[in-house]
Amino acid sequence: MTFSWNNKRIILTGGAGFLGRCVKAKLLARGVSEANIFIPRRKDFDLTSEMDVARLYRTAFKPHPVDMVIHLAAEVGGIGANRANPGRYFFANMAMALHLIEQARLNNLEKRDGRFIQVGTICAYPKFTPVPFKEDDLWNGYPEETNAPYGVAKKAAWQMLDAYKLQYGFKSAYVLPVNLYGPHDNFDLHSSHVIPALIRKCVEAQKAKAKEIVCWGTGAASREFLYVDDAAEGIIRAAEVMTDPDPINLGAGFEITIKNLVELIVKLTGFNGGITWDATKPDGQPRRCLSTEKASRLLDWNAQVSFEDGLKTTIDWYRANS
Repeated sequence: MTFSWNNKRIILTGGAGFLGRCVKAKLLARGVSEANIFIPRRKDFDLTSEMDVARLYRTAFKPHPVDMVIHLAAEVGGIGANRANPGRYFFANMAMALHLIEQARLNNLEKRDGRFIQVGTICAYPKFTPVPFKEDDLWNGYPEETNAPYGVAKKAAWQMLDAYKLQYGFKSAYVLPVNLYGPHDNFDLHSSHVIPALIRKCVEAQKAKAKEIVCWGTGAASREFLYVDDAAEGIIRAAEVMTDPDPINLGAGFEITIKNLVELIVKLTGFNGGITWDATKPDGQPRRCLSTEKASRLLDWNAQVSFEDGLKTTIDWYRANS
């Protein structure tokens, strides 16, 4: 059957955030009414609270029921933030998924042919997963230690969705985007991921006429990065075509060492100083690069934005809004 967005009432957690802005824009472009997209804000709903999540389902479209949940909200950060907050990151991400999925069931989402879309994380993969990462390898080892609590919580949400499909016929999708970047990203140096942190460092160092920037680790680790608009399209495609939580990678199909990434951002920002590596800080997972064959086959989805074009757009946005 062809999927239709017509009259779908959607809870979009994290809809005011970095990725959520793009997902909302794509929903609107597909004809979903603004009135049919409910974005819970933290000041109104604590998604780690069972009572608040139950109230969310009761009131989002009262008296009408919810037809779909796209769960993007997360508490997340870079290596430093993960090391500082392992307990909070496990609890918050596990509690949000736990309550949102169970309350969806209690509100009969599956009986109305509703769907729950869960966004996972690449941090769920084992530390030494063979490259490129394939979805079948998700359980073949323990995640990289610095972000394991966050990754395990997100992977447990997938297991919960799978169990709910088996017992209740619960329809869902589960996607694993690789590291995202783009306009509206988190540029806070204490909690941001590597690309926004490096862009901010370079732009601020350039303004201050600094002689160098200091980067964590050795630069030897590699990463893959996906432009946020491409990730949003992959999530929407999963919502349209998937009814079971078969995990699907969303990636750009390339990897770059952190050393080469730093050099590229230095070039694109025009920073002329040196680069010093602080090898006392961790590199994180040695390599990250995804197989996206399943996304191409099941979702008819592939990344469209080139890495250098995406970086230029992100740098321009940060300069205009910093």
